[in-house]
Amino acid sequence: MSLFEKHQETILRAVKANKERGFYAHYPENPKAYGEEAPAAGLHAFQVSMNTDFSELLQQQPIRFEGEEVSPYLQTGLGIRYPVFADKVVVARSKEAFAEWRKISVQERAGILVESLDRMRNRFFEIAHATQHTTGQSFMMSFQASGPHAADRALEAVAMGFEELTRFPAETIWDKPMGKFNITLRKTWKPVPKGISLVIGCSTFPTWNTVPGMYASLITGNPVIIKPHPKAVLPIAIVVAELQKVLAEHHLNPNICQLAVDSTKFPIAKEFVHHPDVKLIDYTGNSVFGNWLEAQQILGKEVFTEKAGVNPVVIDSTNDLKAMCDNLAFSVSLYAGQMCTAPQNFFVPATGIQTAEGHKTYDEVVEALVSAIKGIAEHPKMGPGVLAALQNDATADRVKAVAASAKKVLLGSNSILNEEFTEARTATPLVMEVDAADKAAYEKELFGPIALIIKTADTKMSVQLAKELTSVHGAISCGVYCTDTALCEQIADEMAEIFVPVSFNLTGPIYLNQHAAFSDFHVTGGNAAGNASFTDPNYVNRRFVWVGQRYPVQ
Repeated sequence: MSLFEKHQETILRAVKANKERGFYAHYPENPKAYGEEAPAAGLHAFQVSMNTDFSELLQQQPIRFEGEEVSPYLQTGLGIRYPVFADKVVVARSKEAFAEWRKISVQERAGILVESLDRMRNRFFEIAHATQHTTGQSFMMSFQASGPHAADRALEAVAMGFEELTRFPAETIWDKPMGKFNITLRKTWKPVPKGISLVIGCSTFPTWNTVPGMYASLITGNPVIIKPHPKAVLPIAIVVAELQKVLAEHHLNPNICQLAVDSTKFPIAKEFVHHPDVKLIDYTGNSVFGNWLEAQQILGKEVFTEKAGVNPVVIDSTNDLKAMCDNLAFSVSLYAGQMCTAPQNFFVPATGIQTAEGHKTYDEVVEALVSAIKGIAEHPKMGPGVLAALQNDATADRVKAVAASAKKVLLGSNSILNEEFTEARTATPLVMEVDAADKAAYEKELFGPIALIIKTADTKMSVQLAKELTSVHGAISCGVYCTDTALCEQIADEMAEIFVPVSFNLTGPIYLNQHAAFSDFHVTGGNAAGNASFTDPNYVNRRFVWVGQRYPVQ
């Protein structure tokens, strides 16, 4: 049985899920679904990997080994070193592998890629510990985001690529009547991959943000170079290693997917970007580098970016003030705001809002929201689990700097004790009030646990400001609380004009931060927060071109 035959049902079900856009998860997010022995085995595997050289990659002859990952919980280095290769060598090997991978059928590629995800599944717990101790996410978030959720996003990309690559027939007979005779041609079409793909990873979501571009390029026949963030290598290194093993087992060049590790002192991303054989670039990270990458498109590079955004929340009215505030407080606090979808700017009318309990003044709304945030931060069990740890010192320094420059602090940011990891680098959300006229204070992303409450004249002004900011600086998420159906439709239409998705009246255990595979298009690709959306057809179609041939039929 071929790997495609083995995984055909999974692939076709994922294709169906992409079309339906309802809830679908091939990989369960409940840890109990993976067996009683899996948690202990995963922890042991992670512990064994510490203070060793990572030797699972099937990439030969490194020039040296190095690594600089530091656990945000332990505040000590993981001691894991990774093989380092010269960028020209990596590209040369990728180019050689391209000649082989591009000729593999889409069915065979899909089978290999889904098999690699099943191998990844066997290491979800190990990947979770690796993620926790490189990103600072809580263990449960690390498990779900870097394990099943990431694998589903990868499968989603494989399914979208499979659908697009098989959309048209491989060949047909074209017969045109010409009166007394016909012109008959045999026409063939082939999807041709564009070339070497570079995927530049980020430090906060090293697999979830990496595997969509990685698998989208691979399913479309492009070899991939994964350039992880030097502070978060291990989670994606495990994924790459498992894929390389599957490739080798099926007599394919493992360099079809390579890991290219660098350091913060000597970064190599630009060397790869400048190489003429690198045709595709996926990137998640800050806007400065992302904007520079997008400019490379004039040189013939296809660039897919997810950058910074200024995510707004417009509060007009609500049927449940407490439920609204609890939901928003959790969204602000989750992973200490270190998510590209976390809300930052909260627009509240000075006249207050209408609720099921009657009219609430501006001060009452703000007090309720601040109280909810404070309640999470001060909860001895919930606080450490929700806030987790800060990935790096720069985020902690940013919180301090913003607090020092704030005109009115409503809730200060403090460290909290994590009883399991007493050295963890933590910070509770900083909440400030900002004058609507002071746009410089809230027009850029303040990455981390920072929330700005902006007093506006009314909801019309709130929407106007939210729209104005996101049209210039972009947004990945937008929250609106409003009980007026007509007004909701108006706001949705206005935000759609600038390509910003809106979530209305979220309460309970569903948050602005969460984007689900097979349903939510993560980043629209239409505003300044990023030029690509995973996973829509354009995300895979830009990675190959259709080339046709015509032959006369005698």
